[in-house]
Amino acid sequence: MNRNILLIEDNEQNRYLATFLLEQRGYGIISALDGPTGVAAAKSQTPDLILLDIQLPHMDGYEVARQLRALQSLQGIPIVAVTSYAMPGDRERCLAAGCDGYIEKPINPETFVAEIERFLS
Repeated sequence: MNRNILLIEDNEQNRYLATFLLEQRGYGIISALDGPTGVAAAKSQTPDLILLDIQLPHMDGYEVARQLRALQSLQGIPIVAVTSYAMPGDRERCLAAGCDGYIEKPINPETFVAEIERFLS
C-alpha cells in the first residue's frame, strides 16, 4: 500500500531533500508551499501523515496545525512539525497547536524517514 505524505514546506532545498528521502522509501508526496495551500491540500487529498514547517508564508505552521485539527475528517492524521525553531518552549508550542511530533532542522538524512515512520504505525 502506497502511503501519501503531505509536505507543507516553503524552502525548496528542504522540500527537495525530504521528498527525495521519502520517495526512496516508496511514499507518495503531496507538496504545498504555504499554509493556506497546505490546509486545502489536506482537505482534498486526505494524506496519511502531514509534515509541517512552522515558519511559512501567509499563515504560520501553528495556525495551520490548529485549522487542520479543527477538521473532523483529519482528526486521525498525524501532524509532525519539522522546524528550525529549537528554542526552549518551541516543541511544547508545536504540540499545543495540535502537532503529534516535532523534528528539528536540519534533518538528519540517515534517520529522518525512521523518525516519521513511528507516527505511521
